[in-house]
Amino acid sequence: MRFSIIIPAYNEEKFLPRLLDSIEVARSKYSGGADQIEVIVADNSSTDNTAEVAATRGARVVTISKRRIAAARNGGARAGSGELLCFIDADSAVHPDTFNAIDQAMKSGRYIWGATGAVLERKSFALLVTYCLMMPMVFLTGIDTGLAFCRREDFEAVGGYDENRLYAEDVIFPLALRRLGRARGQRLTRLPQVKALGCTRKFDQFGDGHYFWMPGHVFKSLLTWNWHDEKLARRYWYDSGR
Repeated sequence: MRFSIIIPAYNEEKFLPRLLDSIEVARSKYSGGADQIEVIVADNSSTDNTAEVAATRGARVVTISKRRIAAARNGGARAGSGELLCFIDADSAVHPDTFNAIDQAMKSGRYIWGATGAVLERKSFALLVTYCLMMPMVFLTGIDTGLAFCRREDFEAVGGYDENRLYAEDVIFPLALRRLGRARGQRLTRLPQVKALGCTRKFDQFGDGHYFWMPGHVFKSLLTWNWHDEKLARRYWYDSGR
């Protein structure tokens, strides 16, 4: 198996079909054959029909009882058998040429981790300003959103995602891989030619300008190395409604 695409999911029956449909299109366009791509939905104790929706559409469902996004990512990865692990949020959608682009990039041997980036499903002035504010950080760190990917052996070498963290596990993980890659002359990469579709439901819920106050919490976590602000985590990531 070349690819395992891991989808952490909690109460995602509404958005999951869009993602799975887009993956099927991308699988059909993969030059290595659709049978080289497996889809794993890591059901993080959903209370809706997430598991049933995933199974009906041909995905493999694994149940992860520990309510941590990192635990769902890790549990899905452990269940897979692909050489390359891909991680994407359940409310997204992938570009049709995603797997071909990742395959080409990783075969070069120059990269240890990468991400596609994302284009938001709707536009507004506040979202445009948010994008402009975030891009310098993306260019500075090399860490982007969308679908993230790495080799299984490297995932295991750094211990996967840190399950002690309530959030930002997807920031710490590529930083750990970057340190691992330096000794080999490998780096992080971005594949903006195959950007995923990014859902705007957080902006719909918290307002298009909410990223103007979110960085304050994130920077505080960075400065104090504290990723356990449970009030923020529950409000924004875990109990925000589906």
